[in-house]
Amino acid sequence: MTKADIINEIVDRTGMARRDVSVTVEALMQVIKEKMVDERENVYLRGFGSFIVKKRATKTARNISKNITLTIPEHDIPAFKPAKSFMQMMKGEEVTAED
Repeated sequence: MTKADIINEIVDRTGMARRDVSVTVEALMQVIKEKMVDERENVYLRGFGSFIVKKRATKTARNISKNITLTIPEHDIPAFKPAKSFMQMMKGEEVTAED
């Protein structure tokens, strides 16, 4: 499913104008990216999941063709962790009310 497919699905379900939905989806994605990149802040969407910033430690790597050792510095990467209720739905389990 692409972003355009998501926009079309929301338009079909809500009856909102395509332009309004497109602007809203773009704004949502922009807010998530800004919070994670600029502020290194996790974004929690209850019942859906969390967009989290993970730290990768410094590590050494080898370039075998040039026979050199490289040091890859510590860096942050984005990750997604689905909510417990979302995982239960994916597994076909009954979703409990407390999630």
